Amino acid sequence: MHAKYSVTALALCLALAFPGQAADKAGTAAKGTPPPATENILARTVFQSLLGEFALQRGDTRLGVDAWSDLAQRTRDPKVLARAVEVAGFARQYDRALALTRLWLEVEPDSTRARQAQSSLLVLANRLEELAPQMAVLLERDKANIANNLMHLNRMLARHEDKKAVQRLIDQLASPYDSLPEAHFAMSQAAAGAGDDVRAQSEMEKALLLRPDWEAAALARAQLQARQSNASAIAGLDGFVERNPAAREARLTLARLLLGEKRYADARRHFDRLLKDNPESPEIIYPIAMLSLQQGDAKTGRQQLEKLLTTDFADKSTVHFFLGQLDQEQKKPDAALEHYRQVTSGNQYIAARARSAQILLQQGKPDAARELLHNTRGGSAEERTQLTMAEAQLLRDAGRHEEAYAVLAGALASQPDNPELLYDAALTAERSGRPELLETHLKHLLTLRPEHAHALNALGYSWAERNIRLDEAHDLITRALTLQPDDPFITDSLGWVQYRQGRTEEALKTLERAYRSKPDPEIAAHLGEVLWSLGRKDDAKRLLTEAARQHPDNEVLAAVIKKLLP
Repeated sequence: MHAKYSVTALALCLALAFPGQAADKAGTAAKGTPPPATENILARTVFQSLLGEFALQRGDTRLGVDAWSDLAQRTRDPKVLARAVEVAGFARQYDRALALTRLWLEVEPDSTRARQAQSSLLVLANRLEELAPQMAVLLERDKANIANNLMHLNRMLARHEDKKAVQRLIDQLASPYDSLPEAHFAMSQAAAGAGDDVRAQSEMEKALLLRPDWEAAALARAQLQARQSNASAIAGLDGFVERNPAAREARLTLARLLLGEKRYADARRHFDRLLKDNPESPEIIYPIAMLSLQQGDAKTGRQQLEKLLTTDFADKSTVHFFLGQLDQEQKKPDAALEHYRQVTSGNQYIAARARSAQILLQQGKPDAARELLHNTRGGSAEERTQLTMAEAQLLRDAGRHEEAYAVLAGALASQPDNPELLYDAALTAERSGRPELLETHLKHLLTLRPEHAHALNALGYSWAERNIRLDEAHDLITRALTLQPDDPFITDSLGWVQYRQGRTEEALKTLERAYRSKPDPEIAAHLGEVLWSLGRKDDAKRLLTEAARQHPDNEVLAAVIKKLLP
């Protein structure tokens, strides 16, 4: 590591021993004149410097530090002292290195480099109490760069564990410059690091008062505000970008915060402005595409996704996955397959393979669909579980429920406590006409995860559907709804068990609430049956007919229509 210093050390020693007189000495030696006493100084200096460097090369730091420290103390030369400080610091002999910096400052009182070295060593040695005087001098001497130096303070002290001590030190150093926004920024960062959020926000506000268009300060303030409330961070950034419409990072952060709060229309407005100003930026194009899809704007979503493929966006697999989804939804199976084939890695890889298999099944190629899944290698246990569940879904869609259950049971043999497999196996068992297996799997799942809302709901619904243990079923579904109060399918289960219990009017209100939230065909089937039982046959007929028009292939809905409207 130190080989490069050997030649430098030799050159340094020659300069010490021959201060501008090397040519004269060479001439004297040629005439046979006895060498002066400085010749011995040269020899000793060269020897000792080389000894130190070679010791460091061999990993003998003790000898290397000793040699350079002794040489520095004897010569008192600033260049030798600088090297000695460097070597002692590298060896983590901080006390010796600091002693050498004090000697260096005696020799060169105005040396900025010596003070910088001493300050760095005090940080490394965790001696912050001694650091303030040195740093104060350095700040005072470098007035031309005072703003940058103030901003550097927190980075310099980032590894120090006593954040309160860091805050006290930065307050001491920055306070004399409180007319500068950078001083308040530095004090804010130190306060945030020490957990003093109130002081941190106060100092950042002062920085923005002194420099209202400072985007870095606006972003730092938003980060502090978000610790308490996203709403206050959004309000602060909203005001800032209104006053500074070209503030790209602030607007981008604001748009992302709005997304997190599900304020999609507001987020879209800011993303549209960002896209106008940065039409080729992948980090703008991607969220615009996703937001468009979220809002049902498939046209814009497709345009932006296709545009992403022409940029340097790193995750092209994800882009192809969503384009494949769009093609699949628009009944373009071959185009969808082509996109899914180009999903070669990432979080969407297994999902793309599963969707490809579904398309092949729909095209009448069940063997090719299963082969595709069998040839897909999951890189993790989670991905292998996803593949198993995808194959089971494929078989269910083909009406082969027994085979689907066999696939899941085989996976459970090696992973008996896998919650996803247990839940999927339970539902598949019921579809294959084995409710006792459903109960076995769900009860095991609930011993592992007592608060599994969907398992509670599935068990309760199974009992309600079979018209058994209705009070227990009601309790299970009520617990599930407490865990997920806005889930329309759990609300549907509650309405269905109320109907089975004879609480028909109550069931009607519950099922109407579920259907308003999610106009699902199976919820429509339950609601239609309750309306029919209440004598509202015309309403039931209208509801069921409309639901069947929208979902002609739903088996549950078809069975109810066959029963009520033969």
